[in-house]
Amino acid sequence: MSKAGGDEGGGSSSETAEQPEAKTPAGAALSKLSATTVGPDWTKVSCPCCVSERVEPLVLVKLGEKVRPETKRWLIRVIGAPQKDGGAALLAHPGEEATGDIIVLSAPRCTLLKTTEELGLCKTYRNGEMEAFSYNDRDNFKDSDNMEVFLTLAERQYIVKYELDGLRAQRDLRIPGLSDRQTLLHRDNIWQKLGSAGVIVDTLPLHNPDQLKDLSEAWYAGNQLAQPLDSVNGYFGSSVAFYFSFLDFYTWSLLPPAILGLTITYFSGEVKKEMEESLSGSPVTSDDDSGTAVSGHMIQAVFSMLWSTVVMELWKRRSSSLSYRWGTMHLAERFAEPRPGFHGGIGVNPVTGRMEPLFPDWQRDLRMALVSIPVVGLFLGLVILGMLCFYWGEAQVQELHKDWDSLLSQTLLYVPSVLHISYTNVLATVYRTVAKSLTEYENHREESAFENHLTAKVLVFTFFNYFAVLFHIAFFKQDVPLLRKRLASLLIITQLLNQVTEVLIPFLVDRFISAPHRTESKDDPQEDKFRNQSTLPAFPGLFAEYIELLVQFGYLSLFSCVFPLTAVLLLINNLTEIRTDAYKICKLFRKPFSPPAANMRVWQIAFEVLSFVSVVSNCWLLLLSPWLQKLFQEGGWSSTNVLLLAVLVEHVLILVKVVLAVLIPDEPDWVRKKREHIEFTSMQALREQKLHCEGS
Repeated sequence: MSKAGGDEGGGSSSETAEQPEAKTPAGAALSKLSATTVGPDWTKVSCPCCVSERVEPLVLVKLGEKVRPETKRWLIRVIGAPQKDGGAALLAHPGEEATGDIIVLSAPRCTLLKTTEELGLCKTYRNGEMEAFSYNDRDNFKDSDNMEVFLTLAERQYIVKYELDGLRAQRDLRIPGLSDRQTLLHRDNIWQKLGSAGVIVDTLPLHNPDQLKDLSEAWYAGNQLAQPLDSVNGYFGSSVAFYFSFLDFYTWSLLPPAILGLTITYFSGEVKKEMEESLSGSPVTSDDDSGTAVSGHMIQAVFSMLWSTVVMELWKRRSSSLSYRWGTMHLAERFAEPRPGFHGGIGVNPVTGRMEPLFPDWQRDLRMALVSIPVVGLFLGLVILGMLCFYWGEAQVQELHKDWDSLLSQTLLYVPSVLHISYTNVLATVYRTVAKSLTEYENHREESAFENHLTAKVLVFTFFNYFAVLFHIAFFKQDVPLLRKRLASLLIITQLLNQVTEVLIPFLVDRFISAPHRTESKDDPQEDKFRNQSTLPAFPGLFAEYIELLVQFGYLSLFSCVFPLTAVLLLINNLTEIRTDAYKICKLFRKPFSPPAANMRVWQIAFEVLSFVSVVSNCWLLLLSPWLQKLFQEGGWSSTNVLLLAVLVEHVLILVKVVLAVLIPDEPDWVRKKREHIEFTSMQALREQKLHCEGS
């Protein structure tokens, strides 16, 4: 890597990296970092438009304890070098000690603006409309001279990470201070190589205490019901904001089925009787045999099928509106650089013509066929083993209850369900780790391919793990009371387990183990406060949160006709979930990097698939209704005719769902017009740029 020069694109020189390794007084370092004033220790920018009186610390890089000073100086040079010389064109501060174990990073204006265009973000034009940002037309965008207004904090921090992940060696290069075994080869990913060599221990975005305090007060600390989604997007990014927006939308969408479930339960004597039997485990006699229970279950089933479609279609409309408002509806679809974890022999990419690691598709397919699929099959086998153990335990406690018929034996009826639910949760946690390792082993080139294969593995297992027992009880054992009891256990126990494992345990660990070691006061050096942030555990991501919502959605849309209070229990849980998830991401974990997102990505497809499966599930569950079975017997219906009727009703309901999906547009008309306008202006700008290049 060459030393930074006068790059007009906002590259920075690395004068700081060559300075002596003398220690800087702590007081001086405090002024340089906390007051964010440009001092002699920040690398300089050579582009006049990037010169600023303030430098905002955005990202902290934590180095290994044994990293030598010459390695740190070289790394700062690489970070500050212009992009044309293979650098990241960022600003770097070595910390209070030139030989210390941290580097604080920021980004100059030109680097931020160029990457904004590369990512395909939309920003407010001078006429007040959202337009795809163009670096050449930057002066016509509102606030493009003030990066703290023009870009959100999450966007600025992600751009820093984006540039670091894109660092690749332009030639074979020996890293100063490391052995020859750690030599960088041409097109090696520098950041990943330094991570595997132990030079870089961690890279994390820094909290802004004032912004975090304001967000916390507006989000979970008060009594307000509405979420400050724009503030969440600004601070944590659109990926996190879309999750909380969907959680909020889905939670309030539970109100209609919750009201319907309460109404059916209250006014239907048979449903009330079924609920008492589910809770007691013993038959309950009832004088009310009016038959309204069947109609109530039928209403619940049909409503759940239509509700799931309407909710997802309305969510798509809300999602497109938020995507426009947050400037992510026109994200660039480009042939990206390989993901940092991708490896292979160096060669010329036949599509881009770039020198980069190459990995044959047949090897990836072979790894999936010989390793990934068998391992996934093994875990599915463990799910079946757990299901068989559950049935064995269920039979044992039923026999025990018949012999004892006591309060103790009645309580023991729930033990198999509790143990099996705990088993499935532990198995799911282990599997997620294994699935990630398998996907890493498959060695996917693009980040999107990696995420899609990982999500697919987890979704297959999740559906099997959480719903296999319920489907087996419903359609093979045809034991509706057991299905109802099992569903009630899942709804109550799983929600409690999730709250304990996701919030209570991290809170206790933070409160009594981690927090005492990172006490700080206002007078502490800013670097100590930065280091304290690195002691927090890394944010585990939104994977588990989406899985939880998907499982909830499945319980409600697939099986709520046998347990009408499903939506009520989910609504109560989610009203607390919104605040606990907000508290968790603000207080218990590090601030995560958040890539721009236009929607929920593959998760939206998963919810829609469950919505269609709900038609099959509810139709066949209704066939188990004693009232319908009696009606068919009295009418002389053969089993073949009953099956044909069920298939006909199923197809009619699927047709109704398709018609509803077509009638409800995926995006509001005004958003569609805005999107088409953005696409048109982008094509015009590209055409003008091409003509300009040809003319010159």
